[in-house]
Amino acid sequence: MIVPSALQKYSLFGGLFEEQIKRILPLMEQEEYRKGEDIIVEGAPNDKIRFIISGRVAVLVNGMTIYEIGEGETFGEMEVLDVMASAATIRTLEPTSVISISNRGLRSVYKEDIHSFSLIIMNLARNLSRRLRHMDDKITEELKTVMQDEPPA
Repeated sequence: MIVPSALQKYSLFGGLFEEQIKRILPLMEQEEYRKGEDIIVEGAPNDKIRFIISGRVAVLVNGMTIYEIGEGETFGEMEVLDVMASAATIRTLEPTSVISISNRGLRSVYKEDIHSFSLIIMNLARNLSRRLRHMDDKITEELKTVMQDEPPA
């Protein structure tokens, strides 16, 4: 059983009061995965945002791990926000427990509590921004390494 007050410490639920989380929880479902399972497959449809309660997953693009995420982090938000096929495969690195909310569930939050919906979307945007910043830093570091290894022209 998921305790609403325990979720307040995570960024997805930042700014939400316990009562708001209690209203959203019935729209969410808990999912359990074994080590090595694909939760989302690159190129396949996905209509859920998932939030990791415990465990760790790898984000793979074209079979290559580009990122790992763990407890308190979200995935699947890109496909829900831009309504396109999955950009990556999400594979468990260990047994993993998540809670998910579907696109339909998010629409229900929008209809019932626009304030909570707005906070969730703002939190998702912040999380995506942090992830993009991290990837930018990673690319910059890789480019520096490549440039240092190349002989001068």
